[in-house]
Amino acid sequence: MNEHHNFAFQRGFRLPLALLGIRPGNSFVSVGTHRLCVRFGPWTVTTALANIEDVAVTGPYSAIKAVGVRLSAADRGLTFGTGTGPGVCVRFREPVPGIEPVGVLRHSALTVTVRLPHELADLLRSRIARS
Repeated sequence: MNEHHNFAFQRGFRLPLALLGIRPGNSFVSVGTHRLCVRFGPWTVTTALANIEDVAVTGPYSAIKAVGVRLSAADRGLTFGTGTGPGVCVRFREPVPGIEPVGVLRHSALTVTVRLPHELADLLRSRIARS
């Protein structure tokens, strides 16, 4: 059974994100019984729930660091951001591909700015506790 969570598209960032191919209709977080799948326009991150080490609600963020597709130079963490409000940071046991199509660059974490960050974090914690 998959549960979908929508991104929180902040009004002022909708047009710039749409120019990158990121729209509400093609951006979501899906949590299945055993897998996490995040679609952000043309970018996708998928991993087994067993690969999730930690989940935390973080933010708020500055727009320059959180809106769009962002790569952290410090830890190669990836952000799929649609606004400056709170988000969910998912840390992985084994880094996952996501920002480039070949999968050479891998990410230790993924932050997503969804509409209901606390609900998504609670869902992920409950599902990873069972996996």
